[in-house]
Formats: sequence, C-alpha cells, structure tokens
Amino acid sequence: MIIGLATESASGEQRVSLVPVVIPTLTKLGVEVIIEPGAGVTAGFPDNAYTAQGAGLAANRDQVLNSADILVRVRGIGASADAGQADLEKFHAGQIVVGLLDPLGNTQAVEALAGAGVTSFALELLPRITRAQSMDVLSSQATVAGYKAVLQAANLLNRMYPLMMTAAGTITPAHVLVVGAGVAGLQSIATARRLGAVVEAYDVRPASREQVESLGARFAELELDTADAEGAGGYAEALGDEFYRRQGELMAKLVSASDVVITTAAVPGARAPILISADAVRGMQPGSVIIDLAAETGGNCELTSPGETIETDGVTIVGTIQLATEVPHDASQMYARNIAAFLTNLIEGGAVNLDLEDEIIRGTLLTHDGEVVAERVRDMLGLAPAKGRSY
Repeated sequence: MIIGLATESASGEQRVSLVPVVIPTLTKLGVEVIIEPGAGVTAGFPDNAYTAQGAGLAANRDQVLNSADILVRVRGIGASADAGQADLEKFHAGQIVVGLLDPLGNTQAVEALAGAGVTSFALELLPRITRAQSMDVLSSQATVAGYKAVLQAANLLNRMYPLMMTAAGTITPAHVLVVGAGVAGLQSIATARRLGAVVEAYDVRPASREQVESLGARFAELELDTADAEGAGGYAEALGDEFYRRQGELMAKLVSASDVVITTAAVPGARAPILISADAVRGMQPGSVIIDLAAETGGNCELTSPGETIETDGVTIVGTIQLATEVPHDASQMYARNIAAFLTNLIEGGAVNLDLEDEIIRGTLLTHDGEVVAERVRDMLGLAPAKGRSY
C-alpha cells in the first residue's frame, strides 16, 4: 500500500500534510510513502529530509496521484475551491483521500467525490472523544490561528500591548477583546496576555468562564439566556435571530472599549453569526483593529470582507482566511502528527481496515462505493438514509 503526498493545490496554501518526522511512524504500519518533489519546501521541509526518513521521491505530481492508494491533503476538494476540480480529475475509483474537505460547506464537492468512486475521510467530522484528540486537526490549526491573530493585530495596531513605565511617562496597556473561547480564542487570550495586554473574553457557553479566567482574562457577562448555546461535542449551537440581535446590542459596549477585537465564533455547517455591527465598529477609536477568524464562513463582523483587509472610520478589519498557513512550519508539524495518528487507527497490517464499529472511522467517512455516506451530509443533500449500511 502506498501513501502519497502531493503539493497542496489551494491558492496561497503553504502547509504540507506530512512532515519528515512522521514518515517512520507510517512505514512501521507496513506501507510505503512517496512524495512529490518540493511538496514540503514552502513549510521548510526539503526533499532530502523526507528521503532520509524512508520516503520515496516520485518523478512528478502525476506519479503520486496515479499510484497512491491513500492521498493525504491539508485542503482537499471542497476546502480547495479554486483547485479542487483539477485534483478530482486525477483521482481514480477506490482511491482514498484524507484531509480537510469542507463537507458541510461544499456539498457539491462531496457529490463529486462520490461520483468519482473515491473513498474519502473528512477530518472536520472527527468526533470529539478522548481517543480522537491526537487526530483533531481543527484544534491544532485553530491553536496556530489564535496565536497568529494576536501578532497580526499587534502589527496593525497604532499602539503597544503592554503597560510601560518609562522616564517619558507611563504607557497604558492595550485592551483586547476575544469573542469566542474555543481553541483559537483561548490561544488568542493566552498570547495577548503574554504580550501584556488587558484581555476580556466572551463566549455564549457559560462553561468557558473557568478556562478564560484561568488564563488571566476577565469573562464578560452579557444578560442573555445561553442555556441552549452548547451542542453535541462541545461545539457552539446556532441560536435564534432575536438572540443574536440582543447579543449584538450588548456586545457594542464591549467593542467600543477595546483596541483590538479578535472574533472566533463559528457554528459547524452554518454561517458565522454576526456579533459586531457596523454601528459597533463606528464606536471604536481610530487605529483600532478587528481580526475576524470566522471570515471564511461569512465573518462575525458585519463589515468583514472575507480574504481582505479593509479600513472603515479609522478601524482596520481583517477578514483572515486559513491564517494557520502563515505559520506553515509548525502548523504542518501539528497537522502531520494528527494525520499520522488517524492513519495509525485506519491501517492494520499494511492494509486499510474499514471498521465501521470504530466511532472515529465511521464518523469521518464521507464517501464510499460511489455514495455519500455521512449522515449529516446526506441530510443536507436531501438524500434518504443509506440502505443496508451502518454508517
């Protein structure tokens, strides 16, 4: 069995799904690993680092795509809208694709994978159970994005983060507001605190208070009923329009008192809720910065332009997308370890063990035998439950 690593095709993507240090872990499973020349260069991993660990170097990209039984990706078709179709044309029936595939946001791509006879595993669907923590690519990449967001804001802000007492006077600390205390939000809090900012954080899930305060930030209280805010697996649940309207009104007061706002609130399979209105932005001081980590699904700020940096009323709003790719070396290492853990669970004796009794395999299996098999995606496509199968 051959595991193939090809250069990422998504525009601007610098990460790579396997790094040299994980190659021995995979070859011990009884498989061969081949890589496209230059696949890891943008992340800081030259070809000779892979071959030194036992990987084979293919002649070109086509050889990898044609010969690999399992293709590992960072952003595969679905998550790579600008290049996914070109990749799909190279896949063949029975081939396995593992990676981020955006199954809840791009159902057409899922149907295309099924139509090509590809067996695919979407890592966005990984169940949040203890055994799957080492495979959780969403958390690992959110960690990187949360860290980088604070640094990005620091570069754009017209003031410094920490309190400074100097002979020229005292510089008061910057105030940072983090909206959403998931993995990215908590890393943003920790990074901003390390840089000396005064940090406040808000999340609709009351259980996040303890985590926020443990990092030295103040948990913002809004007078809202949040009893239904947390769904299965610890993810935020979509709430009603009236809730978000009221939340926006109360949020404006927090926003206006902040120099930096980092928003991270996302709901799987749905548009990101608007938490910061245009009026709230106008209430901020000129020179302030908003980093919207939810831009890829529309953004938490009403004025966010996904993929662009804009300025309005003196406030800079960054609609960042795939921020983790701007720290490709470490982001790739984390992602590769997640992938290696997933493949270790999937491969037994040098062959794929499609054990549908395994919650991890069943939960991430997206397409198989020409069908879309993930229940949630089938529901979104209006398909009846798969007959005679236990997906």
